[in-house]
Formats: sequence, structure tokens, C-alpha cells
Amino acid sequence: MLHYSNSLLLPALFGGAGAAMATGPLKPGRDIYRSIGVEPVINCRGTFTIIGASVELPEVRAAMEAAAQQFVQLDELADAVGRRLAELTGAEWGMVSAGCAAGLKHVTAACVSGGNPEKLLRIPDLAGLDKTEVVAPRSARSVYDHAVRNAGVKMITVDTIEELEAALSPRTAMIYLSAGGSGPFALENVARLAKPRGIPILVDAAAEILTIPNVHLERGATVVAYSGGKAICGPQCAGLLLGRKDILMSAWQASSPHHGPGRDNKVGREETLGMLAAVEAWVKRDHDAEWKKWLSYLDTISTRLSKIDGVRTAVHEPTGLSNKSPMLTVSWDPAQLHVSGEEIAEEVARTKPRIALGAGPLWRRRGAEPEPGPPKTSINITAWMMQPGDDRVVADRLFEVLSRKRDPKPAPPAPAANLSGRWDVEVTYFSSKSHHTLTLEQNGNLLQGSHQGDFSVRDVHGTIEGDQIRLQSTDAKPGDVITFTFAGAYAGDGFSGPVYMGEYLNANFTARRRPFPQRRGRIMIPGGPPLAN
Repeated sequence: MLHYSNSLLLPALFGGAGAAMATGPLKPGRDIYRSIGVEPVINCRGTFTIIGASVELPEVRAAMEAAAQQFVQLDELADAVGRRLAELTGAEWGMVSAGCAAGLKHVTAACVSGGNPEKLLRIPDLAGLDKTEVVAPRSARSVYDHAVRNAGVKMITVDTIEELEAALSPRTAMIYLSAGGSGPFALENVARLAKPRGIPILVDAAAEILTIPNVHLERGATVVAYSGGKAICGPQCAGLLLGRKDILMSAWQASSPHHGPGRDNKVGREETLGMLAAVEAWVKRDHDAEWKKWLSYLDTISTRLSKIDGVRTAVHEPTGLSNKSPMLTVSWDPAQLHVSGEEIAEEVARTKPRIALGAGPLWRRRGAEPEPGPPKTSINITAWMMQPGDDRVVADRLFEVLSRKRDPKPAPPAPAANLSGRWDVEVTYFSSKSHHTLTLEQNGNLLQGSHQGDFSVRDVHGTIEGDQIRLQSTDAKPGDVITFTFAGAYAGDGFSGPVYMGEYLNANFTARRRPFPQRRGRIMIPGGPPLAN
């Protein structure tokens, strides 16, 4: 169990280094973010939307600036861009959407409506429509399939290829897959079932590099969807759809500027031509030279950190298509340096210069089982979104943090209370309140039990150290995960504090012990059935 001081954990989860800066008038230029009180981040994490994903190519910015200077009829623009994307990629047709998730929504709407506007305008009320179901392997379900579900379809989740075949019916609008599926759910296997039935397959390849000719279309996909603002380095608010022209024309019909369920996913003329410029640039870019540049960044950092006693470094070069970037893993024995990878990542994320990187137990980072011997902890640096000069800043910063002398962590203080029992918990969100229940068992400093939320009961675990209480539960279901981290202080007859919910931001809670019913006494067990009701 990790032990964080309040000074490190709480400000970080409330907003971090940028939250305390003064806000002033916007000043365009290198310090545009600092001018309004937001401290920029060096991206050693990858193309995560939460930190801006990628940096647009100069060709993209130039195309968007030029596109903004004139007016154009958007259907004519979409037709011309679709044709040009087909020429560049070898796909039958192409379409630009307002991000990859918007593209997933538009394709789903296309498969439900078939290009019939009377059906399109019924979405998400699919009563009376014939195509109302989407089939997906459990491995393909994620937070991103909200974009599919937004069309009102019924999601049918399957665990075997036999279940998938049995789930296909005249109601099936499409099959939804995540790129990179293997084994029974390999794209070729699914296509063999879908093609004879005329069922489209949508492949979500958001974080992948673009392949020409497209590997997913060659293996049987009907449409493949990419994020424009990740590997392709196009506009952050653009997505790329490649595949069958009839379905993509129906998807364009379901997209803004047309009215209907996709009007809220507007893609402008600037993003449209910026996305096309990114694909034009993709086919000309020297990808081998980019890879060597990224490796040089990692070499700068590795050379610096390898001089620290007990620190080991290793470069991993992935061969898959998704998040394809070299990554440097920096590992050590936490008992030797008295610090974990998570603590290092938290410190450099919240203090200047701010650096976003990954962290965790070494075996978990590698997706393997724990190694024999002393457990190792690690941080990892992903190179592909680093900018020139970032490598030296990161190397110096991590050297300073990792080489700092630290004392062993002290034993946790004795608990200030025994929390065993049931607790009524009021959770205050931004604009509502909910009533939850915690049922806890305490063993020394350790806590475990259950957390009943609005719709489910899940396990909870945590600690009490002095009067400081930390509890965590995870509500997981196909497509979604919500983690509740309670950080409370015990006082009087209860405890209260903030609740951290990751991407869903923060709330506050107050817990009060629930008294047991006052009715007590001996219970009689009957000797037979009742003689009266």
C-alpha cells in the first residue's frame, strides 16, 4: 500500500500545478496557456486526448488557415474530399468526421437508417425500425462505444465466436470491433460470418497508424475509423472514416451540417481540409526518420538516468499498429530508492516543469506476471509526441527526482477509530446528491468491505492512518468503469472529504455511522406451516 502525504496527493487530484496560477488576459504566443493560468505539460505519455493528443503538422495548420478565409458548400466539399481520400488510401471512399467517436456514431446511424431520412430522424427512438442491434465481442466494449450506443441501438455482447454467429439476425445493424482483435474474434473470422449475411463491420482503429493499403479493409472490414488528432497528426477535432461509399454517404447524411442526430457533431471546412492535408502529408512523411528521432530522445534520457545507482532502463519497440511508438521503461527497487513509480509520476506531473508519463509495477507495465525476487517499480516515457528539446528537460528533471536521497517510509500511525460497521454516505456532485452505503471491516490499518452506489454494489478497500481515511471502489460494466476514491478525515462520529472520480472529476462526501435497528430479543422458529396469514 502506498502512503501519500496530503501535500502531494490532494492538490494533484484537485487540479495540480495549473490550478493555483493567476488568470489574466489571453496573450497569443508561446505562453498562451500560462497567460490564463494554465501550465503546459511535456507529453511523454502519448496521444491521450486529455492532454491534447498530438501536435498538428505545419501542413495541417496551413490548410486550416487557408480554408478559414473562404466559404464553400459543405456537401460539395465532402464529395471532393471523399474522392481524394479514396485516391490517397486505396479505400472506396473517405469521410472526415468531428473526431473518431463522432465517426462511430455516424456510421452506426448509417447502418440503422440505411440513408433513409425518415428513419434517421427517429434516432435514438428505434421503435418500428428493422435494424436496431449492434453485436460486439466483450473485448471490444469500452468507454468509446457510447458513440455507438448514442444511436439508440441495443448492444449485444458476446464471449465466443459461436455466440456472435447466433446473435446475428435481420435486426443486426452492424458488428462493432476494436482494431487488433485476434484469436476467434480476428477480423477475418468475423467477416466470414458477416459477409454472407450482408452485415457491415465497423472497426475502431482510433489510435492506430494509417496503413496503405488499409489492412482492416483488406481483412474484411466495411468501414474503419481513425482519430485524426492522434498518430496522423491532423486536427484534434477531426476523425477519418475509410470504406464502403454507400455507407459513408449515409454517414455523411447523418452528420452536420445536416439536421438530425448528428448535428451536434459538427466538422467545419477547416478541420475537413486539415484532415485531408494530414493524409496527404502521411503518404510523404519519412516514417523511418521519425522513428530514429524518437529513439534519440529516449537515448538522451536513458543515458542520463542509467548513471543513478539501482536504476535500470530498457527501450521497447512495439510492432503493432496501435500507439506505435518506442517507449523507455525506467525501473528500480522501491525498497532501495524509497519511492514508487506512481509517486515519481505524480510529482513530475504536478510541479514544474510538468511532465506526463506512465507508471506502475514493472510486471504490470509489461502485461506479465510478477517477476521473482524483490518487486520492481517503474515509469515509462513514450516518445512520439515529444517535441525537440523535451528530451533534455525530461532527462534533467527525472535525474534530479530519482537521485534525491529519501528516508524509508515510516510505519503508518495507529487508527484514530474503528470503522467496522455500516455507514450512510451522502455524495454531493456538481448539481445533485446521492445516498450511498459503505459496509466496512477493519483489521489494524486495513479496511475492506462493500460500497453500494446508486445502481450497484462493489468491493471497497483502503486504509485508516491516524484520522486519515482512504477508500477505493470500482464500478465496472461492459463499456464503462468508474473509480471512486474517498479521501476523508475522521472527526466526531463520522468522516468526510473529497471523492475523486478520475475523468469524471471530483465530488464531496460525508459519512455517518448507521445505527443498527433497536428491536432486539429472542426469535422463535416455528414448528410447522402457519395456521393463519
